[in-house]
Amino acid sequence: MAAIYSGIYLKLKSAKTSWEDKLKLAHFAWISHQCVLPNKEQVLLDWVSHALVSYYNKKPELEDEVVEKLWAYLDNVIHSRRLQNLLKSGKTIGLSFSVAQVINERLSEACSQKTQQNIGTVLSCSSGILSTPSLSIIYTAKCELLVDLLSKLSKLACQQLASDDTVGSQVFSVLQLTFAQYLLIQRQQTNPNRVFGQVTSHLLQPCLLLRHLLTVRSWTQADDNHVRHHLSREIRNQVETLLQAGLFQPELFSSYKEDLLPEQELQEKKKGALKSLLLPVNTMQTKLGSGFCEPALHGAVVAGSVSLLYKLFLDSYCKAENHLVCFHMLSRLFGCLRLSGLQQGVTKDTLSPADWSTELLALEQLLNLVLSSDIYNVASDRIRHKEIQFGFYRKLAQMLMSHSQASIPAWFRCLKLLMSLNHLIVEPDLDDLVASAWIDAKVSEPRTKKPQETLINTVFQTYSKLRQFPRLFEEVLTVICRSAADELRLPVFSAGLTVKLRECLLELPPNQILDILCLFVEKCQTLIVPAVEGSADVALKLLSVSSVLHAFLFNMKSLDDVTPSPVVLRTQSLLVKLQKGIIQPLMELLQAPRREEEKSDLWLRKASDSALLLVYTWVEVDTLFGVSCSKYVSPAAEIAGAVTASAARHGGISAFLPGVEEQCWERVMELANSFASTSKYCLELLTLQKMKMILMQTKADLQALQHAAAFILESGRSIMSRGESEPWDGDISTISRLTYPTAHWHLVISNLTILLPYISLKDVEYIANVLLETLALAKAQEADADPEPSISIGKISLGLMYSSFLPEMKVLHCAFLTSLIHQFARVLPSAARDSVDLPLQQLSAGNIPWHEEILTPCRPVDPLEVPSENKLPKDELSLSWKTLEKVAQCMVLLAKNGCPVILKESQLESCLGLLEIASLLKLDSLLTSDCTRCFLVLLSLLANTRASVSCSKLLFLKFLSTCFHLLRCLQAGRNANSVFKVFHASDVLEAVLTSQLTASKFFTDVLTVPVWAQYLQEVQAFLENFLQMIIERRQSVRLNLEKFMSFLVSCKPDVGAAKSKGWKNGNPAAGQLLLMAFTTLCHVVTLYLQQLPEKLQSANILSALLEPVVLQMVRTVEHGLQSNTQNQPLPVAFIPSVTTLLKADLSHPVKKGWQKEPSGFLEQPRIKLYQKFYSQILRELPCAGDNLQFLQSALQFLTVFCSVPELYPGKETAITVVFAIKKLLTGPAVTTQVIQSMETELTEVLVQLLGNCSAEEFYSIMRLVLQGLEMRNVWQQKAKEVLSAVTLTRLLLSCPLSGDKEKAFWFASPQIITALAMQTREACQDQSLISTIVVPILETVAALLRQGEGVILNPHHVALAFSILLTVPLDHLKTEDYRGVFLGVHEVLFSIVQCHPKVLLKAAPSFLNSFHRLVVSVMHEGRQKGDRGNTDEFEIILKCAHLVERMYTHIAAEMEDFTVFSAFIVAQYVTELQKVTLHPAVKKHLTEGIYHILDLCIERDIKFLNASLPAGVREVFKDLYNDYNHYHKAKKQGEEKYTA
Repeated sequence: MAAIYSGIYLKLKSAKTSWEDKLKLAHFAWISHQCVLPNKEQVLLDWVSHALVSYYNKKPELEDEVVEKLWAYLDNVIHSRRLQNLLKSGKTIGLSFSVAQVINERLSEACSQKTQQNIGTVLSCSSGILSTPSLSIIYTAKCELLVDLLSKLSKLACQQLASDDTVGSQVFSVLQLTFAQYLLIQRQQTNPNRVFGQVTSHLLQPCLLLRHLLTVRSWTQADDNHVRHHLSREIRNQVETLLQAGLFQPELFSSYKEDLLPEQELQEKKKGALKSLLLPVNTMQTKLGSGFCEPALHGAVVAGSVSLLYKLFLDSYCKAENHLVCFHMLSRLFGCLRLSGLQQGVTKDTLSPADWSTELLALEQLLNLVLSSDIYNVASDRIRHKEIQFGFYRKLAQMLMSHSQASIPAWFRCLKLLMSLNHLIVEPDLDDLVASAWIDAKVSEPRTKKPQETLINTVFQTYSKLRQFPRLFEEVLTVICRSAADELRLPVFSAGLTVKLRECLLELPPNQILDILCLFVEKCQTLIVPAVEGSADVALKLLSVSSVLHAFLFNMKSLDDVTPSPVVLRTQSLLVKLQKGIIQPLMELLQAPRREEEKSDLWLRKASDSALLLVYTWVEVDTLFGVSCSKYVSPAAEIAGAVTASAARHGGISAFLPGVEEQCWERVMELANSFASTSKYCLELLTLQKMKMILMQTKADLQALQHAAAFILESGRSIMSRGESEPWDGDISTISRLTYPTAHWHLVISNLTILLPYISLKDVEYIANVLLETLALAKAQEADADPEPSISIGKISLGLMYSSFLPEMKVLHCAFLTSLIHQFARVLPSAARDSVDLPLQQLSAGNIPWHEEILTPCRPVDPLEVPSENKLPKDELSLSWKTLEKVAQCMVLLAKNGCPVILKESQLESCLGLLEIASLLKLDSLLTSDCTRCFLVLLSLLANTRASVSCSKLLFLKFLSTCFHLLRCLQAGRNANSVFKVFHASDVLEAVLTSQLTASKFFTDVLTVPVWAQYLQEVQAFLENFLQMIIERRQSVRLNLEKFMSFLVSCKPDVGAAKSKGWKNGNPAAGQLLLMAFTTLCHVVTLYLQQLPEKLQSANILSALLEPVVLQMVRTVEHGLQSNTQNQPLPVAFIPSVTTLLKADLSHPVKKGWQKEPSGFLEQPRIKLYQKFYSQILRELPCAGDNLQFLQSALQFLTVFCSVPELYPGKETAITVVFAIKKLLTGPAVTTQVIQSMETELTEVLVQLLGNCSAEEFYSIMRLVLQGLEMRNVWQQKAKEVLSAVTLTRLLLSCPLSGDKEKAFWFASPQIITALAMQTREACQDQSLISTIVVPILETVAALLRQGEGVILNPHHVALAFSILLTVPLDHLKTEDYRGVFLGVHEVLFSIVQCHPKVLLKAAPSFLNSFHRLVVSVMHEGRQKGDRGNTDEFEIILKCAHLVERMYTHIAAEMEDFTVFSAFIVAQYVTELQKVTLHPAVKKHLTEGIYHILDLCIERDIKFLNASLPAGVREVFKDLYNDYNHYHKAKKQGEEKYTA
């Protein structure tokens, strides 16, 4: 045969053989063992290589199809296992360099044609060549070919990213591989000039374009995930590494110096030397300037590249002595930006907003680098370098000022950075800065507002530290006094700026603040106030000045008794000037009579706002100074004397503000009230201030307080009723027609404690009504995540509801409840709404004194002073309770008669919204009458309303569930028992169940949805709580329960169906409800019986009652089971019922020896019922899938059933149950998450099974477990068999075993550990089995080792655990899988450390290797990344790092014998640390841990490490050791010093 096939080579070379035949022969020759050729593999590779090279050298003419097949053949050969095995065995096989040239040419064609079709095979070939060392030599030996390949691949990747096509992974995978190869070769190059030339000539431009496109691409779901999340970041990092190593090597610094420094600088440093021929900066500038990409992209690519190149330059060369060179590099790179043309006046201002944004971002990054690297030293620049840097930055500032870009955040950040470098850079343009970046800047977007505030804050802090605040505010005043652009000029101080101003004012000397205030007052008095009449422009200036005065006076430090007297006198003088020079003239101007049309003028509105703002500021500040400083004499006190009641009652402004007559003030008030703006709000503030001052008097004037409170509420009533409002930022000077309602409501709600005692009941009801109306808006506003911290009406109302103050305001609480009930009544259909006898109408009736029992204690005044109309006769106090009793009776009758109100879907939705508002009330803190009222409302909604037929059933179920949930909240309150004043307990239960059984006929087709299950849970919880309340009250317990019992017995679940048909054609929903009611009653009574001593009379009563309950429940369950067909699954509601029934039966006092004959205690039919149920559950258990509700209920039943082994039917034993559980665990839908969710129930079942089974049965169970751990399962792809066996093993470890069972388990433990080790080895080869098999195995091994302390005595068996740990992969895992594996490995290690210390010493290398793998994995996962990604994922990595720290600490503290390995542990740590840059948070944990190991190192260890570690690693160790001495050791010695 060999002879036959040996002629293949000749046929391949022959021109007569067709190419189709040649390819077939070549393929056959490669795969066939019968074809014998000397050096066959090399011959075939040479043949295909020669064929391709010849074709591309234009020798033979070949069809495209043949060429593609040749490429495919080469690709198959390169990737074949045969070739890889031959290379591993040491055989030498190679390719010619011409193949690399052909690949490069083919890629070049693809680049020029801009089509990437049919190059997949070529890319695959290049990938195979680069990843095979013996083949990749064709590139690595000729670096030019590798550089060319890298350039072509980069261009291909750029084309793919720039197109609209989906991004695939092939090009990027090969590109990443090529980068890795080139970086390896680049590091080995010895000629830095050659490398620089290679990079700038061939790689700089494509790499920069590639990095830009990777950064700016808008990735879509269609793009390859691996490229999007991993390769894009990896390639960006490789580009940076390539540029760093290629352009900025240490040997090139002299060339950079010659290129950058001016001639005179160079001659001083290097006289007579010739300039180098290499001009690196010039070369880079040329490359950046040439058009290497689309013109539309060029500017953006250069802008992004400039900051990167400067960062890399600084990383390489930034030292103190090189700062001038670094600056010149900055100026040259800045020259590449289009901004430099604007600065020099070369370019016209034609940049679009997008271009401006890009350029400014680049400039910001450059300035950030200058600032963080400390390149600009002001003194050094001035003394040594003739302010060359200052001049550059100054021109930059001028350019930014002359081209204001207030809509771009980066513009503000650039100015802020220039301020941070040196305030003198910006100071000559301070007026322009204040105007364009602050006063006149139209900034509304939050993303722009934040950097603007940061810039102004920097200006504040700078001038505050320099004590030049007056100088700054001179400019502010100058800018304000220029013509205002329009009415929309933004306020001077936003909320954020006000906070920053306050911080600065607290640090400033008081005289400087007074200088500023005097300046503003003087300017306002002399220039603005005289010219304000008729001028809207001047009025706007006046408002700006007023807002500045308000901000300063409100945020400066208050006068006190330690303030120097000159400052106090000066402050008094200032307030007199403010009052006489500004406020008084403005008052006179405003009080002049005007025609109606004149009152709407803008100037008048703004003048009114300014005047009232200044009046309020003056009054507030004057009052505060008077209270806090004894040396201060108020100008008001000098003129007007003390506050009199009569003055206060009639407005009384003269009592607070001197020089203003009452008539004048009334006219001003009338004018201010006509504007819904700042002036109206200030009037309310002044009235509130008046109330506070009256309350401070010895004897308060009640009538004046009532007038003032009524005025405040009346002031905003009409505007609040319109329902139009906008959020408010909290600034008084910005209040407009739309923000006024918000400001007014904020004032009312935040001062309720002052207002509430002095307002009438009608006003309280008004507040309650508005509160209810605005809460409806609140939820919508809560859903809209407002980025601005603004105040809205909804937020204010919601804040009051969430606060602890509302329950304390009992009158308002009561009124709000009344308003809420009234709203419920309004939602009802019109026919029901008109019926005054319906419960909701009666419960919100206006003529019932609901508030009376709480009103008197609320009023803090003498009862004698209260007007007599508010008093009621004594016998009328119980009117509210009479009404409640009447409503309760009415409700019971309505429920019995069954005539509910029918609600449409929209009405149901409205009711749900109101119920959501009701849930905001602290229902458990309601007063007695309110609690009862609320209970009646909810009961009325449940018992007397129904959804219409067309209504959504799920919505109706949600409505009912919410009502029951709120009833439970009421039951938790201290006044819950108040319900029994108006109701018999059995009536409540009967009304509730009657209504629900009637309503249930709507729900027959939604019994499988989660909402139904939730509804049942809520009803059950309500019934359980209510029955417990009945029992705990101990009043008519038997009567109530017997009535409820008889009612339940009388109920028929098959409503409307013939009895013979049972539930088959009846109402299964009603059946489930009824069964749930029986179950709850049975459960509550059983539970209570167990807690009572048998001798008590109540125990006998309840015990007698339980018997008929159980009997009836048995009938109900049997009825349900009969209706359940053979193949139909059990309704989930049945299972808890039967469990409760069985518990009730088992809770009876029993005769001795009943277990021998269960029929002596349990009736035979009852036993058959339980056995039938048990058999049904065992049948359904394996098919339950992930139905957790069924599984948990079924397992709870089995726990109770298996506690009595005599109940097993026929010959069944515990093994039957274990087998069923095993089948359940092998089900396809049962995941590790499902197992975790039912682990508690599974453990409880097994505890009962193993506790009651015989030794022989236990041996059978163990055999069942061991069968699941056999290797054939994993080989036959039966992973679930293995998972079930591993889970059962872990569950067995949770069960208490004793005697022969315990011996049998631990006798099998070596076999279990061995099986787990082999299973792990197999499972680790399949990535999909990591979470399903490997993690559970690790958890089981950890539990086995913990439980086996002192039992597993053979060290070999413990050491097997290390083989598992060393097999488990810790890299290339999803974060969730990584977490599971890491925690599992850590738990196993910790179990060995704690429970098997003797084994640990003998297996120290295995322990250290296993632990080191954890450390390496944390370092890899926790390395510094540009995009940190998901916060939750990073939290997982942090937790893992914390566990590593704990293990290090434990080793150092507990394991003294490990001291000899301390140097080795440190060496391992620093070797890995040298390879990565850790995220600071991860590094903190790991460093703290390794410090504890360094505590164990003696001086000899440190010397050994310094001597033996490689150069780079040694540097890392030195840094670590220095930090250890500086931080950790010093702290430790300090602690030891104070330790006894």
